[in-house]
Amino acid sequence: MDARPPRTYEVIESGTGTPIKAWTVGVPFEEPARRQLQGIASLPFIHKWVAAMPDVHFGIGATVGSVIATRGAVIPAAVGVDIGCGMMAVRTDLDASRLPDTLAPLRTVIEAAVPHGGSRTRGGRDTGAWGTPPDPHAAAWARIADGFTRIAAKYPKIAKGTTVEHLGTLGSGNHFIEVCIDEADKVWIMLHSGSRGVGNRIGSLFIELAKNDMRRWFINLPDVNLAYFPEGTEHFDDYVEAVTWGQLFAQTNREVMMAAILDALRSSDLLPPFAATDLAVNCHHNYVAREHHYGEDVLVTRKGAVRARTNDLGIIPGSMGARSYIVRGLGNAESFHSCSHGAGRAMSRTEAKRRFTLADHAAATEGIECRKDADVIDETPAAYKSIDEVMHAQRDLVQVVHTLSQVICVKG
Repeated sequence: MDARPPRTYEVIESGTGTPIKAWTVGVPFEEPARRQLQGIASLPFIHKWVAAMPDVHFGIGATVGSVIATRGAVIPAAVGVDIGCGMMAVRTDLDASRLPDTLAPLRTVIEAAVPHGGSRTRGGRDTGAWGTPPDPHAAAWARIADGFTRIAAKYPKIAKGTTVEHLGTLGSGNHFIEVCIDEADKVWIMLHSGSRGVGNRIGSLFIELAKNDMRRWFINLPDVNLAYFPEGTEHFDDYVEAVTWGQLFAQTNREVMMAAILDALRSSDLLPPFAATDLAVNCHHNYVAREHHYGEDVLVTRKGAVRARTNDLGIIPGSMGARSYIVRGLGNAESFHSCSHGAGRAMSRTEAKRRFTLADHAAATEGIECRKDADVIDETPAAYKSIDEVMHAQRDLVQVVHTLSQVICVKG
């Protein structure tokens, strides 16, 4: 008698390429995303299979929620333009009962400490950037600036835009800062952001270089956005250097931002003295790294996925009105030691704006101190998949360590 547990993923054949293992049982899985994964799996340098996480949805070039292990090649668009985008969370020793009854002033304190959103003033300044970066931010930039200078010397276009002024800033779209409460009534600070404008410039430049290389070499692809650099070429080496630096910028950005938030909250008269505990998580979910899987050294690109080796801590957020989770990886080899990066969109931003009203959004975020205006309708909770279904679908990838419920959400 076969005593093995039932398989928690489905296998999708790609036709001419490797299979796809998709942890999508019980979760909506759109047909365009399925076809897009099949295109990725048809590439000749895919290692073993493509893994799809339960938050999978259609993306530009590569599918969001995909894990792509490659031998001797890297796909810049699979990382995307928000290089190193990810999450950071810090648990404090502050009890939820010590939060003020009215949370709007706390939200104001956070918004004042971290530039967010982004728009041009009449003078041309990005309102989501620093005019003059604070001293801690400038010092953090000084620690990583040499790498940028070296990359920009060869690719000057990367330097034409905001750099240090974006360090310690949130951005817009689905990036956020939240104050959350866990199952033990302890307060957490959690945030989601990436490499901002400089990461976008790096990603965009190398995606175009890869497309140009494909045209020059007469290589036909199922999607032009799957253009790649073969290992051993100059552009491969330059991209790996640049994307690695972009990931460092993103990690530093989250660290600087978190420190600024904690300092601002401590300096306000709204909270009693508190300390951050030693439980802090800082993880990418748009990145590429060299790893060893199934006996080979490969490049693993996680586009909307988190590394989940045995005992790795990760963060899986829900939406503005749903729970989030601190998880511990179970080291599932078949997922290339990965898990989802969130709930995943259930529809496009355009469709969300068409379908939902301000009243719908207000009802979905009742009890949460957050924006409730038309500009965040595309981020309303119903635009995302059920985080409960997503977590159940990946029960063999991670285990839940802490369950967080947000009480404040700052959006760009």
